[in-house]
Amino acid sequence: MVHESLRLYATNDSYILVPYYLDPNKAAQTLVIKRDSGDCLLDSAIPDPTAHTEFLTVYGVFGIINLLAGGYLIVITGRERIGRLGIHDIFQANQFRILPFAKNNNHLSETQAHDEQHYLSLVESLLKSGTYYFSYTYDLTHTLQRQAQLTSRLLWQRADDRFFWNRYLQSKLIDVTTRNPDHDLSDFILPVVFGFVSIVFTRIKNRDVVFSLISRRSRYRAGTRYFSRGIDAEGNVSNFNETEQIILLDPIEDGNATTFFEGKIKMSYTQTRGSIPIYWAQVNNIKYTPKLQIMDLPNTLEAFHRHFDEQIRIYGNQILVNLVNKKGYESPMGESYERTVKQLNDPRIRYYHFDFHHECSKMRWNRIQILLDSVEEDLIQQGYFYADDSRFIKYQTSVIRTNCMDCLDRTNVVQSNFAKWVLTQQLREVGVLSSKERIDEIASFMNIFRNVWADNADAISFPYSGTGAQKTDFTRTGNRTKKGVASDLQNSVMRYILNNFMDGSRQDAYDLLLGNHVVKYGTTSPWIDTRSMQTKLIPRVLLACLVFLLLLLILPEGYKYYTLFLMVIDLAIIAFILRFVVENGGEFVDWPKLVPRDYRFYQSKSSTSSYKQKTGRINDSEYEEKIELQKIE
Repeated sequence: MVHESLRLYATNDSYILVPYYLDPNKAAQTLVIKRDSGDCLLDSAIPDPTAHTEFLTVYGVFGIINLLAGGYLIVITGRERIGRLGIHDIFQANQFRILPFAKNNNHLSETQAHDEQHYLSLVESLLKSGTYYFSYTYDLTHTLQRQAQLTSRLLWQRADDRFFWNRYLQSKLIDVTTRNPDHDLSDFILPVVFGFVSIVFTRIKNRDVVFSLISRRSRYRAGTRYFSRGIDAEGNVSNFNETEQIILLDPIEDGNATTFFEGKIKMSYTQTRGSIPIYWAQVNNIKYTPKLQIMDLPNTLEAFHRHFDEQIRIYGNQILVNLVNKKGYESPMGESYERTVKQLNDPRIRYYHFDFHHECSKMRWNRIQILLDSVEEDLIQQGYFYADDSRFIKYQTSVIRTNCMDCLDRTNVVQSNFAKWVLTQQLREVGVLSSKERIDEIASFMNIFRNVWADNADAISFPYSGTGAQKTDFTRTGNRTKKGVASDLQNSVMRYILNNFMDGSRQDAYDLLLGNHVVKYGTTSPWIDTRSMQTKLIPRVLLACLVFLLLLLILPEGYKYYTLFLMVIDLAIIAFILRFVVENGGEFVDWPKLVPRDYRFYQSKSSTSSYKQKTGRINDSEYEEKIELQKIE
């Protein structure tokens, strides 16, 4: 079992982690991390607290990351108990400490020291902004159904690699454990998931129930909204999340419920969401809606095949629910998705296209029922996981994979409706509801249900888009409101600002923490701005012109004609600058620096032929030619 809390002692030579033990007869195995070499080993000696420079209580080792100055130990120093699933406590990590191995940065140049601070700020920003969850005894990376099929007892060994978010940072401890059985560090290796966990103890018709919702974000192809789209060659898709809805309750014995809640009956229902699994992008150019690019690459079908082979292996048959618009800007995405599904021609895949915005326009949210009616037979056939005190009664045999363009707002609304439908079936089966009752009719519980699913929407949206989800007013209340529309407008404005001017740094943080970029000593600084001096000065000149315009507006009326003359000149300069910015929008976007995106060259004026303007597609030869040119540059 992973240690629940540790004393961390810092010396000039080592970091020493000593477990707290309630049993005084049990010998403590101490983890010693050498600061000069980074070596990790076990020791049975208990350090003298008075001989150490610093003492901390920590609740888990998040991992080790190497930057320019050397290694850094990241530990969890704050946690909040979210609730309990059966006998297992679930926690959220809310405070971290980053402890350097090096005693100082004197061996770094001034540029390297500046870069080091930049790297550290990226790590700190993602640690502070993320929602990290863990348990010392419960495998949060797996659904109840998968857990029932696993045999390994060690959490890190059995963890689902997709959702073991700190797997890269734990690689040092895992390597030591794998190579040297005498230094088994398994009790210090804590898998952490990134996503959302809610656990609510409530009552439904006088039955005690635990209602839980768990969303797990995949660490593969993770990133921000416009810098992580579509699929890669390995079949990984952007913004992939698995969402599991869990119900725990106790059986009725001799006509009465048990005195103490144990949660012997376990039921769960799993759904997935993820970017449309073809090669596509929306390249930032400071326009509100970046141009859609669909790349007709020769390995599209192969990557598509890999994605669904893996999904079918894990979840069973796939029920694809596509929510993008059938007309206008989004329509090429739906057409390409459907065409590729037909090319794959796999009988294990069912495809549904529901134009959410068209069907539910003008506040007609009840029309989601049309989609439910369409897939109801699939919902009945796929079932759900159901176990009663270690006796497995039913398994979920397929999964609904839902997507819109971002897999955030529309997707969450639809997923919550599928989950509600299945919940009704589950509660009927265990006798909480009669065969004619629906969970919608239990007002007290529906308030909990809606708010949990809305919180889930926000938790999935923030890491990807930078803001909370849209349409959560409908999820929370069952109705669309004017306040909700206003909130969506505010989120849209914030997304525009963040996606264009801040997401490059957020993407860098993901790439650094997940090991997509490995910092190497002696390499060129990635933060050097290679843009022309003209481009660098444009924002400052624009700001100066706006400030000058404001000053002109507050001048006394005695200077009216002189002010008007200067104002005309100032407005002309502003108009010229804005035109330049619009024409060269890509130069003003905050691009990722650590793992540059291959599609950045689409900003060039040569990619505006009539074919591309009409279809948004770039053919194979153009794509490969430009990739080679980029490598040469």
